[in-house]
Amino acid sequence: MNSRVINSPEAPEAIGPYSHAIRAGDIIFLSGQLPVDPKTGNLVGTDPLLQARQVFVNLRAVANTAGGDLGDIVKLTIYLSDLRHFAAVNEVMTRFFTAPYPARATIGVAALPKDALIEVEAVMVSGELRFN
Repeated sequence: MNSRVINSPEAPEAIGPYSHAIRAGDIIFLSGQLPVDPKTGNLVGTDPLLQARQVFVNLRAVANTAGGDLGDIVKLTIYLSDLRHFAAVNEVMTRFFTAPYPARATIGVAALPKDALIEVEAVMVSGELRFN
C-alpha cells in the first residue's frame, strides 16, 4: 500500500521528526496537535478552554489539507496533563464536532511537550469509508 505525507501550512510546524499526517489508502493518521498558534509557534495560554480550542483548530487545518474535515474523523485520542480538564475538553469538542461523534479515548499523562495541557491525535477516513 502506498502512503503519502501530509503537512499543512495552516498548522504549527512539527516540533520533531514527524509529519502532520500520513495517508494510507482511505485512512489518514493525524499526528498529535498541541495548542500552539501556527503564526507564533507559542502556546495559546494556560486556560484549558483556549488550549482545547486551538488543538481542534490545528486538527481541522490538517484534516482540511488532507482533503477532509473534522466530520471525517472516526477516532480521537486525547492526552491531558490534568484530568480535571475533561469537562472543558468536552465543552469545546461540542463546538467542533456533531453527532455521530468519533470514538474517543482520553488519557491522563504526567506531562506534554511545551508544557501543554492537552494534545489530540486522530484517525480520519476519506472516500467510500466516510460517514453517510
